[in-house]
Amino acid sequence: MTIPFSELPGRHERHYRRKIANPLFPAGPGQADDDTLLEMQRLDHEELLAFLAELRRTVQQAVDLKPNEGSEVILELKERLDRLYEQSAGLAEEHGGNQAAISQLIEVVMRSVERGAAGDQQAIEELVQEREARRLHFELLRQPLVADLLHPQSTIHADELAPSLLSADVDALAAALQLFDLEQLSQLYVEAERCLGACREAPVAAGERLGEIAGHLARLRQQTAIN
Repeated sequence: MTIPFSELPGRHERHYRRKIANPLFPAGPGQADDDTLLEMQRLDHEELLAFLAELRRTVQQAVDLKPNEGSEVILELKERLDRLYEQSAGLAEEHGGNQAAISQLIEVVMRSVERGAAGDQQAIEELVQEREARRLHFELLRQPLVADLLHPQSTIHADELAPSLLSADVDALAAALQLFDLEQLSQLYVEAERCLGACREAPVAAGERLGEIAGHLARLRQQTAIN
């Protein structure tokens, strides 16, 4: 290879590297290829540029908000900011500064929404719940794997979900498992068990990850039964 891996890769390069010489991906590349790696990096760069352009447009829209702006405009802006934060978590390079700026804008928008809900106790309670859900969601997004899975055009296809999770580190797997409900996780465990069983030289860590999936599934079943 003559092209180096990125220090902070985006989702395309990240998934390509996830599959290289990984026995859990039988159709994956046996070794890195310059042309393919360069293409993955190009896709990540284009996605980064598109994100920065959209972020600039959204920030300008927030700056241009009128004091009496309609609720539909404000809520649409909030949704765009939420999507931008989620997208930033999967991009190449470091985006702590952008994420902090997005979070500040979300806070400004939320205050506007809360002022509009003054006197409506149910609406206020729902906004409190929304804040907490957003906080937990952003916490999960600290793991790039979560952003990879949540992207509308995820690089991780359905048949690659199990090997991707079995290849993840402990923290990434724990965060990713929060995305699945009981039915989805039950099916995922079956697929992960099948994937591991079909792998002749499965990494030791993959067996440990299967155990972690099983443990999370058991806890979710118990919680569901209690509720």
